[in-house]
Amino acid sequence: MIEIKQHKINNCEITVPGSKSFTHRMLIAAALSDGVSLINNGLISNDTQMTMAALEQMGIRIESKTDGFLVHGRGGYLDSCDSPIHLGNSGTSVRLLTAVAAIGKGTFKITGSQRMGERPIQDLLDALRQLGVSVRSLNNNGYPPVEVTGGTLFGDKVAINCEKSSQYLSALLLIAPYTENGIEITVTKGLVSRPYVDMTVEVMKTFGATLTREGYRKFKVPGAQVYRTGEYWVEGDCSQATYFWSAAAITGTRIKVLGIKPGSPQGDVRFVDLLNKMGCRIFKETDGISVLGGALSAIKADLSDMPDSVPTLALVAAFAEGTSVIYNVAHLKSKESNRLTAVVTELNKMGIKATATDNALVVKGGKPCGSIIDTYNDHRIAMSFAIAGLNVPGVYIRDEGCVEKSFPDFWQVFEELYG
Repeated sequence: MIEIKQHKINNCEITVPGSKSFTHRMLIAAALSDGVSLINNGLISNDTQMTMAALEQMGIRIESKTDGFLVHGRGGYLDSCDSPIHLGNSGTSVRLLTAVAAIGKGTFKITGSQRMGERPIQDLLDALRQLGVSVRSLNNNGYPPVEVTGGTLFGDKVAINCEKSSQYLSALLLIAPYTENGIEITVTKGLVSRPYVDMTVEVMKTFGATLTREGYRKFKVPGAQVYRTGEYWVEGDCSQATYFWSAAAITGTRIKVLGIKPGSPQGDVRFVDLLNKMGCRIFKETDGISVLGGALSAIKADLSDMPDSVPTLALVAAFAEGTSVIYNVAHLKSKESNRLTAVVTELNKMGIKATATDNALVVKGGKPCGSIIDTYNDHRIAMSFAIAGLNVPGVYIRDEGCVEKSFPDFWQVFEELYG
């Protein structure tokens, strides 16, 4: 357990690590390429290390460099695995690599933590079956662990439900170039978290693949393609930037997060626009984005495309005047924790009235008080509530090490706020 010390925060500049979502996708594209690729500024965290370890089990050699990874692609050829591929609680790894296993040789068992056994994957399995893949939930309940028998995919038309996760679509897109005849994907329901699909498409194009799309409803990817080797750069993680922008919002300080592109496809880059509506001033500059805090007012916001930012916005809303409503967030129930329940429980412990409906989070702003915060082994809960301690005495974060899932250096960077 760590105590967050209430402290005057000076204007400062912060650097966050490379994007976790981009790192996962680039690692996979590089592994499927036909040669050696250098991925600069790739994130080293528990989740990305799960993806790397799984790819290594499949026969891909990955070398860690000073500021990234050297990935030795094998043109889409993947070894079979005698032992299960264990991916902890990395939902991104499980879903993307379930599809990757479909183009491998032999049978793969993909498993994870106890919580992973409660995170849905059935819609992806249904889509893979439409392509002729032999894949099943080993417990016959639509959740991991899963068993995939890989082989040659000829391609076909696929209909997929993406109400629960955009990762199902991203998984299909990433392997589509390696089918014989290509894939035409139709999204029948959803799509939540659409910017993550934009990130997948950007990675595919960066690595030389071609595709066409009709918004978020239909995607056509020609087959018999191979991802291109090269040197690539992972941009800063906007999800991690939100914690420091939020620190500025609640303390009235100006904080710049360096290395964030205003035009980034990452959905969380738009978090600053929400803070602007709440009363902050925003400065979008060539080397990053700054937030200057001000008097905060409540907001009504659709965060279907920014799920990782929901706990952070709820935390800011706790300091705002009025009642904020954050809606289209039902899919947060199946994240690393049930994030809606977690946020409500911890805000209530801080004296803030918060409730959750089937699809919304309602927060009545006020004066939060100190509390011992339970993190539910969820990195987003730990980092979001740590920010509150900058303004409120007596905030303690339990199991602070859970931040290693996505931001191992979070507490060191957090200390930079104190000057």
